[in-house]
Amino acid sequence: MQAYCESLTSYKRLITKEVKIGDLLLGNGHPIRVQTMTTTDTMDTIATVEQTIRCIEAGAELVRITAPSKKEAENLLNIRNELKKRGYAVPLVADIHFTPNAAEIAARIVEKVRVNPGNYVDKKKFEQIEYTDAEYAEEIERIRERFTPLVKICKEYGTAMRIGTNHGSLSDRIMSRYGDTPMGMVESAMEFLRIARLESYHNIVLSMKASNPQVMVQAYRLLIQQMDQEFGECYPLHLGVTEAGDGEDGRIKSAIGIGSLLEDGIGDTIRVSLTEDPEFEIPVCRDLVKRYANQPAAQPEKEPSRVPAIDAGKLPYSPFTYQRRESMAIKNIGGKQVPVVIADLSRIDSITPHHLESIGYHYDEATDKWSIGDAAADYIFTGHQTLNFSLPGTLGVICYPETWEQAMTGKTPSSGQYYPIFQDSGYCNASIKDEALNFVMVDCYNDDTPFNDTPYLDKLANDPAVVLCLSSTNQNAMQSVRRMFMELQARKINNPVVLMTDSNHHTPDEHLIHFATETGSLLLDGFGDGICLGYSSKATMDTIKVSGRTYLEVKDIYQFTNNTAFSILQATRTRISKTEYISCPSCGRTLFDLQETTARIRAVTNHLKGVKIAIMGCIVNGPGEMADADFGYVGSGPGKITLYKGKEIVKRNVESEVAVEELINLLKENGAWAER
Repeated sequence: MQAYCESLTSYKRLITKEVKIGDLLLGNGHPIRVQTMTTTDTMDTIATVEQTIRCIEAGAELVRITAPSKKEAENLLNIRNELKKRGYAVPLVADIHFTPNAAEIAARIVEKVRVNPGNYVDKKKFEQIEYTDAEYAEEIERIRERFTPLVKICKEYGTAMRIGTNHGSLSDRIMSRYGDTPMGMVESAMEFLRIARLESYHNIVLSMKASNPQVMVQAYRLLIQQMDQEFGECYPLHLGVTEAGDGEDGRIKSAIGIGSLLEDGIGDTIRVSLTEDPEFEIPVCRDLVKRYANQPAAQPEKEPSRVPAIDAGKLPYSPFTYQRRESMAIKNIGGKQVPVVIADLSRIDSITPHHLESIGYHYDEATDKWSIGDAAADYIFTGHQTLNFSLPGTLGVICYPETWEQAMTGKTPSSGQYYPIFQDSGYCNASIKDEALNFVMVDCYNDDTPFNDTPYLDKLANDPAVVLCLSSTNQNAMQSVRRMFMELQARKINNPVVLMTDSNHHTPDEHLIHFATETGSLLLDGFGDGICLGYSSKATMDTIKVSGRTYLEVKDIYQFTNNTAFSILQATRTRISKTEYISCPSCGRTLFDLQETTARIRAVTNHLKGVKIAIMGCIVNGPGEMADADFGYVGSGPGKITLYKGKEIVKRNVESEVAVEELINLLKENGAWAER
């Protein structure tokens, strides 16, 4: 195996153990299964059954239902029986957190139980406790005694289990020894897995969820490495970004985390956690999974990959920790500067100041001034077109060499803000170049330009006026571009790099998933000093409707693309341009209307750039699950809200009618508020 997957340069599924969940087979090369979780009260049998049916008809292959206490666990039997009476046999999963007794009841009823090792036995009081090795071993023994009965029940009844670690709910014991780290997440799950293996129970799926895609991806990679080293085999993996939120942001964050792993053949089942009705999660899951439906299991030996192999033991970067690739600074690109965003406006026949409003610039004709938004593109690509108006001083124009020469020699307004873009061969052979900044495109490991035969990269190497623009027309484009980054590092080539990603899909969700997966995967590994998103064909960006409900309306393709670029940078924590919301997807434990409340909070706080606000339905998804949020809004009882600053309770049992106002007061008291 490679460092954490079967191949770093081509698509190859990670082979995992086969797990049986009712009649559904998971892992061992079986199709990637999609699933969701109900949001109804588990004690409301009919409502839960009807929502489960809507999820099944949308394409869910497993449906999870919360069982926070014994009574809900017992009612799973009524739910399962009613589903069978109506002709539905999709496996059900009981979601368990603090109550082992509920898990033991549920394991006798449904096909799978999910336990969270952070709170199944351990308690979380946010206390730092120093353990000797002997004391730590005693705690492990206590876990074994409490967890083994569930393992034996599952083994007896043929029930599957998911050991689901969440970044935000690591126990005080794990936190004390490993800290709030991906390795702590891995060890939390491994403790339970070792106990199950001692009982010869292997019908297990594992997950490493976090609201931060970077933490999530690193944890899964470490888990695979740890299982391989310790057991010589891997268990199936359930992928998900927890509390991803709603709308475009929720889809983008999920696609970055889940898609980055799927690209490397990792993942046997997925759930997209959106703050929306659960049936609307399924189309996003299906869009993610279908990208790999026609992928070969591996590159056939008779057709060796054009992408040079890489020795996993000699990677020039660590896939388990984040460190941005070192690059020289050329103008505002590279070095320690945030990644730039390039907007492709080349399809517009005649660009006017009005078109720039779509990418964050507003021109006031009365004052002859530009105003610039937080999500304003840094460059625009115009192709063969020069502009007949003066530009805002922060905006650069990228165009083809002949157009750039025309701008330099003519009377083009703002001509000093124009820069040429060349193919690699074109730049090396050009007689006229910009002294300060040239963009140079490289199609990584393309058939027509086999890397080992081309001298162009060495000629471009460390040219102080060259920004490389990497893309690939290969089927496995991300792997090809990633391999080129490794080559750059091996050759000590430090030119800054813009990631160029085109989509040939048709719907907004498909575009979001493609852009987020291809570009986000590289950004999570520290690769990329800028991004440019585009379309390889005239895309149809119509309103999409699912079950009659419009959930994403695209009125302006350029605004959509620009917002997507900034959202990808936000989700990868590489450039912060707006408020971030960590919002749980709701379930039967939720104590208020999450969708309505999230919308209310977003409406009054969405101008607070860089502030992270968590909106959690109950204490299970409370201070722990908020992970790295700055402020938290958590349901603590019917009609009651508890407010947090970080993980510290600030106000308890606030009436829900005034809780949003109290959250604003909390933001003001801590210097996080700004007037619009």
